[in-house]
Amino acid sequence: MKKVLTALFGLCAMLAAAQTATLTTDAIRVRDPFIFADASSKTYYLYAQAGNRAGSGYRGVEVYTSKDLKTWQTPRPVLTLPEDSGVAMVWAPEMHVYKGAYYLFVTLTFRDMLPIAKPADTPNWPPMHRRGTWIYRADSPAGPFKPLKNSSHTPADWMALDGTLYVENGRPYMIFCHEWVQLIDGAMALVELTPDLSDTRGEPVRLFSASVAPGAKRGEKESKVTDGPFLYKSPKSGALFMIWSTFIPGKGYCVLLARSTSGRVAGPWTGHTPIYTTNGGHGMIFKTFDGRLQLALHQPNTSPQERMHLFSLVDDGTALRLEGK
Repeated sequence: MKKVLTALFGLCAMLAAAQTATLTTDAIRVRDPFIFADASSKTYYLYAQAGNRAGSGYRGVEVYTSKDLKTWQTPRPVLTLPEDSGVAMVWAPEMHVYKGAYYLFVTLTFRDMLPIAKPADTPNWPPMHRRGTWIYRADSPAGPFKPLKNSSHTPADWMALDGTLYVENGRPYMIFCHEWVQLIDGAMALVELTPDLSDTRGEPVRLFSASVAPGAKRGEKESKVTDGPFLYKSPKSGALFMIWSTFIPGKGYCVLLARSTSGRVAGPWTGHTPIYTTNGGHGMIFKTFDGRLQLALHQPNTSPQERMHLFSLVDDGTALRLEGK
């Protein structure tokens, strides 16, 4: 009996240790990092696609939690897709609080193809997979998240990705990317959502194309990428900014800063100034619990070396810049 009790005690200790195990930021592979700072619990939530982690064993989204942005609890699943979902890849999970509930925006790439021709006849042009942003809801930032509908919120015949939420005068909008694989010159698009986020209102409109980036490729058949939009409204001036990512020849993957000249989400969007040019991107902006404005992004943009990096941002009301730049 003593041996049995000793074994049970050892097993319990092992389970407790597993539940409280921590990881440092540089040990976590993550593309497209997204942090939710939960003021009520003083906890940071880092959302990541499960496929980033070797041995995760499922397709979906998981969350790491931290009190200091340095050490993180081992991840827990918040969204697990069924084995028969047909999903091949999960990208760019974002979690937004809206009207007291928690909403997960996720890009899903399916194994099946869109019934459309490739826009370029180059031999290495990527396949035309079905791809779009889906929205899930939960009552807690830790999930579990359930789909709002059985289809994407982006058009079914578009290769679309990286949807993000912005609320303007009480009306919710999704800003997302229309994939360069379908367009060659990728686009940033906007669509209004219904008040409960369960569907869209009207048709998407184009905000700008990837070719607005300084130094962008100019060839008609050369790919131009739009990735990772995130909106930020300056409390100092009310100016509305968007960060987004693209590839700039000679610089690699970069983060650009655009500003809405109208102060509204519909734009026009101008500037498109690179603020990070060290082969990293798909950023988002949040505030720490002590009020510091932070840019989170992944760098390098090379698999499987991607890690989350945090940079202090300065908001002077007219622009955003990395501290010290």
